[in-house]
Amino acid sequence: MPRLVAVCAVHELRRDAGSVGITAIDKRPVEGPVHVGEYGVHADVQANRKHHGGPDKALYAYASEDAAFWERELGRPLAPGFFGENLLTEGIDVNAALVGERWRIGDRVEVEVTMPRTPCQTFARWVGGDDERGWVRRFSDARRLGPYLKVVQSGRVSAGDEITVLLRPEGAPTLLEIYRGL
Repeated sequence: MPRLVAVCAVHELRRDAGSVGITAIDKRPVEGPVHVGEYGVHADVQANRKHHGGPDKALYAYASEDAAFWERELGRPLAPGFFGENLLTEGIDVNAALVGERWRIGDRVEVEVTMPRTPCQTFARWVGGDDERGWVRRFSDARRLGPYLKVVQSGRVSAGDEITVLLRPEGAPTLLEIYRGL
């Protein structure tokens, strides 16, 4: 059964060498039920709203199976939220999701897959700076991107909530097919 492992929101805004000067990539698990609305997880923020956030990028989902792959690759434990994700999932191949696919999380929240994550230099600096040179390319080449999600029906979600795929639109491209076209 696909489920949420963790729901994450920003823990702390951090200084960053990028053009904005700060980043909100430091996400950590939230305890108990948390409200999810049109702009994502309650109390979460995005420092660079040109490339993150808004209705079509309200949530970012990442698979615990993909996080485990990176733990092996990087040789260190990676806590929920490490990838800047709001939703850490288990048992659902988020990278095979179709654009327009809809999921129900828990009893009420409904989300729609909109696009793949495109890794950036802020993400590379967060992962390891000079120790992980070529991170953007490495992450892209691994094809473990995760989807951005639009919130169709708001409500509360918690770690442990079931994820149900409600709709897979016939003929729609997968995240990875879209990403190849970028």
